[in-house]
Amino acid sequence: MNKIDPIVVQEQLNQFVNQPVFIHLETTNGAYATHHNRAAYNVGAFIRNAKVCFTQAKISGDPTNYRVGLKTEIGWVYAEGLRDYQLDQPGCLLLAGHDDQGRLLVTLEISHQPFSI
Repeated sequence: MNKIDPIVVQEQLNQFVNQPVFIHLETTNGAYATHHNRAAYNVGAFIRNAKVCFTQAKISGDPTNYRVGLKTEIGWVYAEGLRDYQLDQPGCLLLAGHDDQGRLLVTLEISHQPFSI
């Protein structure tokens, strides 16, 4: 993966505006939290192949904590803590944030095609 360049990522996000796309959004501290602290509270969210159309996409923040917001007709899709990106294939953008040990904390993927189950 590459460190996020907000100009490059914004250009990629703009290519999906006003088109039906599939979203994968996942957040977790999962076993990472309780592995180090048994009293820690595990949290996570997972959504895959949500079909949306967004009218605006915006990246903001700094290299330690980028945020991406996707404005839909009736609300927002939002991910924070992003640091890396990858163009998996044409029409598919992967954004992710990892902890200092490289474990996944957040991912947002946007694709013209559904993701495999």
